Amino acid sequence: MAVKPLDDRVLVKQSEAEEKTSGGIVLPDTAKEKPQRGKVVAVGPGKLLESGKRSAMILKKGDQVFYGKYTGTEIKIDGDPYVILHETEVLAVVTK
Repeated sequence: MAVKPLDDRVLVKQSEAEEKTSGGIVLPDTAKEKPQRGKVVAVGPGKLLESGKRSAMILKKGDQVFYGKYTGTEIKIDGDPYVILHETEVLAVVTK
């Protein structure tokens, strides 16, 4: 299934939840926290401005990002977890 975000939205594939703590304790499924990091897989065309033009998107496909814990809309595509959110809901881009 192909999903194309609208306006200033991005589609982010969620990272896997941590299996172990930093101390090496294996976490059960009920104790795993929802991931707040993911990879941008699709980007919308940009917000439509009053002038009729679209604003440029800062994010691009392939960016690794952090987003807020309770932001966006969670969906499943072919069984994989994704989140659709506004570009402004992305908190940071991971740089190497």
